[in-house]
Amino acid sequence: MSGTPGFPLGEAWSALRGAPLRDCADAGLINHTWLVGDPTRYVVQRVNPLFAPSVHDDIEAVTAHVEARGLRTPRLVRTDNGALCAVAGDGAAWRVLTFVPGVTVHKMDSPARAQAAGELVAQFHLAVDSLAWTYRHVRPGAHDTALHMKRLEAAVREGPALPVAEGILELWRQWPGRLDLPLRHAHGDLKLSNLRFDEAGRGLCLLDLDTLSLQPIDVELGDAWRSWCNPVGEDGTDTRLDLELLAAAVAGYRAVRPLTVEEGEGLILAVERISLELASRFCRDVVEDNYFGWNPSRFPSRAAHNLHRAQGQLNLARSAHAQRAAIAALFR
Repeated sequence: MSGTPGFPLGEAWSALRGAPLRDCADAGLINHTWLVGDPTRYVVQRVNPLFAPSVHDDIEAVTAHVEARGLRTPRLVRTDNGALCAVAGDGAAWRVLTFVPGVTVHKMDSPARAQAAGELVAQFHLAVDSLAWTYRHVRPGAHDTALHMKRLEAAVREGPALPVAEGILELWRQWPGRLDLPLRHAHGDLKLSNLRFDEAGRGLCLLDLDTLSLQPIDVELGDAWRSWCNPVGEDGTDTRLDLELLAAAVAGYRAVRPLTVEEGEGLILAVERISLELASRFCRDVVEDNYFGWNPSRFPSRAAHNLHRAQGQLNLARSAHAQRAAIAALFR
């Protein structure tokens, strides 16, 4: 095949031989992604080492389940010998997925889009409510918010990050929510660019399924709404929670999958929780300087970029905190 990305894909997947291949313009930052065919038929990815090959067992189980319930989803294309992925000599896993045509959006552009996003996620959740599966690839502590706060307090004791760290910890001490909501099947990374829409704005499917796991619903939807309902994005500091977008997203979700009283109560504080959690991670990396990617065209260092992002997420949490009463009204 043309444009081979340093791995003999055609030897593992004969269906790809001779097919044109090009970089995916809408790819995320984690996995290197190519599109195959003209028109596009497949997606090829070199999987980040953060994810063990066993993650493909989880993807196969969940996508087979939701497809059987009538939802569209990318599916893994097995190698010629029946494997879900191919492991290169350097240990990197390569995979091929079916391509779902549609539109990728990186910034929420209307309440109608937020409602469609809520409907799409609710369809996925409704489908996986009946899934019986034990996940093979598990990332323990990924959303242990209390642990993240302890790590922040231990890591940041002086320097330019200290005022932001103190602000994060002060607001966290005022957070009155529960950390023991029931676990449920979750996508795990519902940022807007992981949702696929059609040209009319309707939701088609969820993408990037490496983070499938059991999570409380406030973690799952808090992270989604933090992404969807902040018009500024993660690289601004004048962040805010847009209540109109949130109301549309909540309405879209509830129209498809009604929430229990327990879930609704937990979701009132969800954006505040996850914004503080992410702020703590950005702030800690100001000192540890070893995890998050950064933009050298805008910032002199990773630490500077992470301090900027930590302040932005803290301000988003403050905005959610100030609107608690209005958010609560959405769930009555």
